[in-house]
Amino acid sequence: MQTIEDFYRDKFNILPANLHEGMGHFNVFQMEKCKTKVVYSRRDFYKISLIRGHNLYHYADKSIEISGTTLIFFNPLVPYALESLSDDKTGFFCIFSKSFFADRIRNEFGDLPMFKPGGNPSYILNKEQDREVSQIFNKMLNEMQSDYAFKFDLQKSYVTELIHYALKMEPSESLCRHTDAKARITAVFTELLERQFPIENTSQRFDMRSAANFADQLAVHVNHLNKAVKATTGKTTTGVIAERLVSEAKSLLKHTDWNIAEIGYCLGFEEPSHFNNFFKKQTQVTPSFFRSLN
Repeated sequence: MQTIEDFYRDKFNILPANLHEGMGHFNVFQMEKCKTKVVYSRRDFYKISLIRGHNLYHYADKSIEISGTTLIFFNPLVPYALESLSDDKTGFFCIFSKSFFADRIRNEFGDLPMFKPGGNPSYILNKEQDREVSQIFNKMLNEMQSDYAFKFDLQKSYVTELIHYALKMEPSESLCRHTDAKARITAVFTELLERQFPIENTSQRFDMRSAANFADQLAVHVNHLNKAVKATTGKTTTGVIAERLVSEAKSLLKHTDWNIAEIGYCLGFEEPSHFNNFFKKQTQVTPSFFRSLN
C-alpha cells in the first residue's frame, strides 16, 4: 500500500513539514506539475481527480477507458493504476485521509456510490461541467496558498461539493472488459507479481509468497484468483509464484556475491534450509550446486 509519505517521495522527493500536524491531511495539485509514475497498488488515502486526455484506469479485474474530461474517485480499498494513452493529460487532483473528513459526510465514504468497491468511480464531463469542476479545484489551489485560519474547513466544503456534483450525475458505463475476465485478472496478478522484482539489495524482501497475499492486494476472493490463473495459464497461482521465485533466485545466484542465506531471506524464506529445500524441489539441485555451475 502506498502511504501519503510514499506519495510525496515519489512525486516530489520531499515530505511537507506539516505532514503529521492536526487530525488529518489534505492537499491539491495540478496534474501536469507532478511526476507521473504508473504503480498498481492500494493507497492509504482518498483521491479525487479531474483528468483530461485519453487514459486507462485499471481497477482490480476490470478497466475503464476514459477520453475527454472525466471526474474520478479513488478509494483505499481497491488497488488501481492510471495509464496515459496520449500525451495531452492535464487536470487536477486532491488527496485526503479519512480522518480529515471525520463527521463531515452523513454516511461512511464506503457507502457512497463512487467509493464503493465494485462501483463505477468515473463521471464523464462535458465542456460546461469541466469548467464548473475546474473552478472548484482552482478554489482549492488558491485556498492552499492563503493564510486563512479556517482554510481546511473550506477545503472540506469543496470536496463535499465535488462529491455532491458527481452524485447528481449518472456514472459512466464505459467499461472495457478484457476479452476474457479471467485473462484480465491473471494479467493484473502477473503485473503485480512482476512489480516485486528485481531484488536489488539485501534489505529488499519479497513477502507475497501466497495466493491469498495477492488476492488481498487485488481485492478479489482467493478462489476467484486461483480459478482465473488456472484457466488462463494451466498452472496454479502458487506454481506461477514459485516459478518467478526460482527465476529470481537463479539470477541472484549467478549475478551477485550474496550468500545463500541472504538470497533466501530476500525471497521471503525465514530459514536457509527452507530456501534450500524449495530450490531443490523446483530445480532438482541445491542453490550452492547451481551457483558452482555458473
